[in-house]
Amino acid sequence: MVGFELAGGGPLEADLRREWVLTNGIGGYAGGSVTGALNRTHQGYLIASLHPPVERFIALTKTEERVIANECVTDLSASVHMKDGRETACEGNLYMKSFLSDGAVTFRYEVGSLRIRKTVALQYGENKCAILYRIENLGDSAKFIVTPIFNWREHSTPHTEKTIAEVLPGSCARFEQTAEEGNETANGGEISIAPVSGKNAEIRFLFSRGKILERDDKYDLNILLKTETDNEAEGLDCAFKPYDIVLEIGTGESRVLGCICEVITEDDKKTAQDGEQEEQDIAAEAQEIVSCARERAGELAGLALRDPEAFPRHKHVLSSPADVSDRMLFEALAQAADNFIAYRSSTRLSTVLAGLPWFTDWGRDTMIAFTGLTLVTGRFDDARAILSTFARYVKDGLVPNMFPDDGQEPLYNTADASLWYFYAVYKYLEYTSATKDKAEEARAFVKREIWPCLKQIIGGYKNGTHFSIKMDGDGLIHAGGGFDQVTWMDVRVGDWVATPRHGKPIEINALWYNALRIAEKLALEYGEDASEYGTLADRVKQSFNDRFIYAEGGYLYDAVDCDEDSRPSPECRDDYRLRPNQIYAVSLPFALLNPETERKVTDAVQEKLYAECGLRSLDPDDPDYHPIYLGSLEKRDHAYHQGTAWGFLLGGFISAYVKTHGADEKARFEAADLIAPVKAHLFENCIGSVSEIFDGDAPHNGRGCYAQAWSVGEILRCLYEDIRILK
Repeated sequence: MVGFELAGGGPLEADLRREWVLTNGIGGYAGGSVTGALNRTHQGYLIASLHPPVERFIALTKTEERVIANECVTDLSASVHMKDGRETACEGNLYMKSFLSDGAVTFRYEVGSLRIRKTVALQYGENKCAILYRIENLGDSAKFIVTPIFNWREHSTPHTEKTIAEVLPGSCARFEQTAEEGNETANGGEISIAPVSGKNAEIRFLFSRGKILERDDKYDLNILLKTETDNEAEGLDCAFKPYDIVLEIGTGESRVLGCICEVITEDDKKTAQDGEQEEQDIAAEAQEIVSCARERAGELAGLALRDPEAFPRHKHVLSSPADVSDRMLFEALAQAADNFIAYRSSTRLSTVLAGLPWFTDWGRDTMIAFTGLTLVTGRFDDARAILSTFARYVKDGLVPNMFPDDGQEPLYNTADASLWYFYAVYKYLEYTSATKDKAEEARAFVKREIWPCLKQIIGGYKNGTHFSIKMDGDGLIHAGGGFDQVTWMDVRVGDWVATPRHGKPIEINALWYNALRIAEKLALEYGEDASEYGTLADRVKQSFNDRFIYAEGGYLYDAVDCDEDSRPSPECRDDYRLRPNQIYAVSLPFALLNPETERKVTDAVQEKLYAECGLRSLDPDDPDYHPIYLGSLEKRDHAYHQGTAWGFLLGGFISAYVKTHGADEKARFEAADLIAPVKAHLFENCIGSVSEIFDGDAPHNGRGCYAQAWSVGEILRCLYEDIRILK
């Protein structure tokens, strides 16, 4: 639970880039700025997933509010528009007193004698949003006006004035007004929107009180999205607002207004026809959605803590970084972890969304985030389902790299996802070993469904598979070539490859060694011949030490035996540039290096690459260092893996730090200090979560996805395993 007071009187710009996000477990989400304004393309109160967890469409952009009291109109909306070439801002945020994120999000306003609480929540497992208003009038009678702002577009593609009128023409909207018997005041109703698109979907907006008035200005044009303009995009969007809902509030009265917005597909209509239709109490249903969202958030924190007393304790509100202990950081991130676990309709199992708001499920990201998101948080059923999901898609020894947002076939251009899959399986067996029954069930599941896939992966890497992935004569893995970027440093724009690492990348080979040791253990456990894996692992370890130690620099090469396009200079086949990938030679379960070398590697990484909430992707002293991730796509791609700091790398670094500093209480306290900047970050960017990337230079602003699965997962994992706040 994260919240804070707002002093009021501050400019919109001050808090515009502090954002919130909610998710519904099927790929849909809601998000916006804490000010109530929009600042990026991927924002709205209901962004529905039509083919879970992909095909995401914005249905309800937001609701805006006005108050009329004593013949004075007060606009509570916050927005920035372009008008006649100039920016114009509406700063209703000046009336906002506080913001709270606790599974739902609540905005509290004060306008004269009115006290207003607005809460937004999503129905888990459905494309449905609730907006609940609680209004207390301490003065004379007033009117409270709500304007629902609709949209229908793929969440990455903004509308123009032309396209919004084509997709949502004025004729696509209709309403039904209900009235309470014996009362001339309208008592709720329904707005229906039928977008002109090939998706055969309908938007329904139901409200419990108020009278509908048709608006003359039906379109909200030229909404300026500041995050997009920072990235040198046009940054304009348009939306549809056909009606106002007007609620009368008498002197001294309190009112509750419940609103529900949902996307109805053809399948939903068929299901409704087959079932019984019940009359809805919209206010009660909205309250139920809000209550369930809050209860779920608290229960998830309690599950992660394995402590029956955790839920009541979690009601403490984190209102500043000073309030955040390591334990409370853990609780907040355990809640944040839920945002990434989603249902995939193609497998009818769980998967992991790599990052919000735009990434889908990526194999590499899933396997790195897996331990923190599912095992540390006690979600063992989800863990098993995720392993099963990816096992079904193993092809030619490769785990999928990504599932496209349009629902097409997965892409396999990755050398590390398959090897991280071994690590995820190893951790699954480790965490489920606490009880005999659970351990036996897990071992049987892995033997039956996963072990055959693991053997297929090893065969593919030994004998060669796609994307130039193949074991060389020394036992090390060569990966990538030409335009194939198959490590996590994978930027490619057209024919331009930003960070070519074609050769034998260090983390691929550290993972390869660990995969062989894991296979050796499993073969022994399952009564199979393990010598093949053990003998090869011994050879890999020897070759690794022979080839990767860069004695002159006091750290490890980033890649060896590089192809010509990946060499730091034409005459040098080994890439000596200091990068963070070497940390996995220290942090992974099966050691490759002697303790002295491990300490040197960790010290070098800390000295040059540690950047508070992550590790820099390149040494700041390197001439190719680009510290700021901002501007056009080309500018950002130059920085993405050339200086930008990555949150997920902090987990491996903390594990390596504790390991190389004695793994005692002193080392854990020092590691806790190193991770402390994440506590402040909970109140920046996406409230209560951790960004994908950070600028390499101070103040290390969060960039990229505002909430990233492997950032959250790896910090959770190292808090639990290395800092041991709960042990």
